[in-house]
Amino acid sequence: RGAPLAGSRLVPRRPLRRGRRGAQRSPGRCKHPPERPPRGSMETQGKRGPVLHIVVVGFHHKKGCQVEFSYPPLIPGEGHDSHSLPEEWKYLPFLALPDGAHNYQEDTVFFHLPPRCGDQTTIYGVSCYRQIEAKALKVRQADVTRETVQKSVCVLSQLPLYGLLQAKLQLITHAYFEEKDFSQISILKELYEHMNSSLGGTTLEGSQVYLGLSPRDLVLQFRHKILILFKLILLEKKVLFYISPVNRLVGALMTVLSLFPGMIEHGLTDSSQYRPRKSVSEDTGLQEVIPPLDDYVSVSAADISNTNSGMGEEGRKLLGNHVREAQKTDVPLSHSEKNCNGSQSSNGTGHLKPPSRTSPESSESDWETLDPSILEDPNLKEGEHENMTSEQTEILSKECTTSESPPITVQPQAKTGHVVLVPGLISGLEEDQYGMPLAIFTKGYLCLPYMALQQHHLLSDVTVRGFVAGATNILFRQQKHLSDAIVEIEEALVQIHDPELRKILNLTTADLRFADYLVKHVTENRDDVFLDGTGWEGGDEWIRAQFGAYLHALLAAVLQPDNEKILSDFGTAFVATWKNTHNYRVWNSNKHPALAEVNSSHPFQGQYSVSDVKLRLS
Repeated sequence: RGAPLAGSRLVPRRPLRRGRRGAQRSPGRCKHPPERPPRGSMETQGKRGPVLHIVVVGFHHKKGCQVEFSYPPLIPGEGHDSHSLPEEWKYLPFLALPDGAHNYQEDTVFFHLPPRCGDQTTIYGVSCYRQIEAKALKVRQADVTRETVQKSVCVLSQLPLYGLLQAKLQLITHAYFEEKDFSQISILKELYEHMNSSLGGTTLEGSQVYLGLSPRDLVLQFRHKILILFKLILLEKKVLFYISPVNRLVGALMTVLSLFPGMIEHGLTDSSQYRPRKSVSEDTGLQEVIPPLDDYVSVSAADISNTNSGMGEEGRKLLGNHVREAQKTDVPLSHSEKNCNGSQSSNGTGHLKPPSRTSPESSESDWETLDPSILEDPNLKEGEHENMTSEQTEILSKECTTSESPPITVQPQAKTGHVVLVPGLISGLEEDQYGMPLAIFTKGYLCLPYMALQQHHLLSDVTVRGFVAGATNILFRQQKHLSDAIVEIEEALVQIHDPELRKILNLTTADLRFADYLVKHVTENRDDVFLDGTGWEGGDEWIRAQFGAYLHALLAAVLQPDNEKILSDFGTAFVATWKNTHNYRVWNSNKHPALAEVNSSHPFQGQYSVSDVKLRLS
């Protein structure tokens, strides 16, 4: 006990150690200030927590929607009350404070923002909007000139915990408005600290991911059409959801996505890779160089070989010229990508790069559409990377005419009994042993739960190959040529414009039985008011499990030899169309041995009967 007193050398040591640690944290010495450290590693996320910013957006009578407060500041070095926005997030005010919000006392918005420079994944936004009468304010600022004050408090997070963030945010927004003095921002700073401390160790498993998303309500509203919605998204079509207010819109859209196994948890990280509209000159510069979209949206070997073989010699020469031209000229897109990410990955931007696959000089180019994180896989050594890349190049250079080419990679499988997720070698998403989630929202297929009118140009953007988007403005609904299907949530209508697509999505007899099975279980189990939704059968988790089983059966059936009869239960035309999608090709390029244990027939296959005729008529 007396030793520390006697040992005078020990006394100054502690302050010195503390000083060194403090010096490492100080913004002056650190390469990245604490407010915006790099997001490359999970370690960083653990220290900072999943919440990036708390933002207040207000409506100014002259300037429109604008950011009034952000903590930490959206742009490092600026004040908390700065109106400045990062270029990538220029639509933030219009997403957080939705169009037509003045018609509602309060509302909630889920929205997605593109990653910022150097960031890897989608930023998930949750916003709570409220309005209050100006005369009720204790402190009325000079710029309040209207009878009502409209503001939104929003959270920007790295984790897709929509319902959980909404529940916490609604309480704080209510308290913030109850102050009746919007300069009292301490409550918002406390919210940031509280959320990061409480959600810091959150894993994306379990029911909290699905909080507030109720498939039961969706089945009760859409009935058998819910399976049409499910298949529509599997085909990667342009799907627009429409209803007002926004909370009903985003709730329905995200609930549909929650039916896809692992989609909410791990399938949306690449779903918002778009670039805000900049100058016209940059767009025209890009158009000269970028080849048609069909040439570069897919990454599987079979797909690329098919494209090459279908193009013929002239097409390949033309594409080669495009690539050489792109390499000679300094394209703004490639230049900015190198500046942002330090590598030639397409993750930091919404534009997909022209493929330089046909150019023999660069073997690295074969992997440039893949997620860079796969190249950092600790299980692969450098030599193996080179081998894989050279093998890939050889496969791509061969002209292969069959779409059913053998898989080019084998997904590493977990040997343990519980679910283990591994980074997909091609999708870049965290996948389970069945290859879920499917790589639907990747490579230019967007998920925008709520779209502001300012983002309208994305619907016709050449770099956007499809979308699942939500809108409350009638202008979106009127322009039917920009989408393949419009989902009217209020009337439970799925309007498919193309007669051919309607035919493809016609439910088979087995599909109708499956949908009827869902509807019956949900409607029969809602009689007891107190136990509504708490039982297993007919409950939210049960419905998700049914769709998971349906999708697993479809995937297992595709792998069977001589499977025409089995696949006819899912719809022959539907399966043929689905096999041409990006998500199928990515999934099919890996082996998934776990599917061998799954029953490879439709869950509701069987002989046609009189009850099926009645079902189809009803």
